[in-house]
Amino acid sequence: MAPRLCSISAAARRWLGGSGPRAGDVAAAARFYSKDNEGSWFRSLFVHKVDPRKDAHSTLLSKKETSNLYKIQFHNVKPECLDAYNSLTEAVLPKLHLDEDYPCSLVGNWNTWYGEQDQAVHLWRFSGGYPALMDCMNKLKNNKEYLEFRKERSQMLLSRRNQLLLEFSFWNEPLPRAGPNIYELRTYKLKPGTMIEWGNNWARAIKYRQENQEAVGGFFSQIGELYIVHHLWVPLVRHMESRIMIPLKISPLQ
Repeated sequence: MAPRLCSISAAARRWLGGSGPRAGDVAAAARFYSKDNEGSWFRSLFVHKVDPRKDAHSTLLSKKETSNLYKIQFHNVKPECLDAYNSLTEAVLPKLHLDEDYPCSLVGNWNTWYGEQDQAVHLWRFSGGYPALMDCMNKLKNNKEYLEFRKERSQMLLSRRNQLLLEFSFWNEPLPRAGPNIYELRTYKLKPGTMIEWGNNWARAIKYRQENQEAVGGFFSQIGELYIVHHLWVPLVRHMESRIMIPLKISPLQ
């Protein structure tokens, strides 16, 4: 058996190995072996056990009755190409929305008015969650018209990014509405570990923002940059604070 190593104070060594204890050494050793010190030293050898949470915030905050997955796309368009970009998307994206072979639907399409300029925002819904997303992606790989669309679109973009989202259980599902409307997309970056607290607070507060059907949708990120929350509103003028967007012609949310 390997020897066990430990350290003791100089006073204790003198008391244990010397010819006889001295009064000061005895007092020092007594302090060293006191119950409080011994307990503190013993406890330092172990890591306190913390029981992990068994439920992720995605399980606690998302809707149970549906398995919808959302994708939001941000496309930064070359300023001189914005009109051509809008015309191209209006010609191609509605076909995917209406084709029953693709388990995806357009929720909304916008151009930013205030906020980041020359930007298009698209929100998709995949009914059936991740399997529906993968099914759609695999089919698009063999869709020649869509591949040509992506190739032509790439010449118009400066950059693009996307996120996969789940919807908060206490928000209404985004539904088509009559227009014209102006939309506000607020984006928040939360501190890790605060998503459940955020959801609980908004679940109580959302009733105060329901006048004129102001609240459109609330989402949190699953893949992409994490701890991101998006709130989509049809805002009253006094509430306008963030990214203000105008629907495209093809947007179900007018």
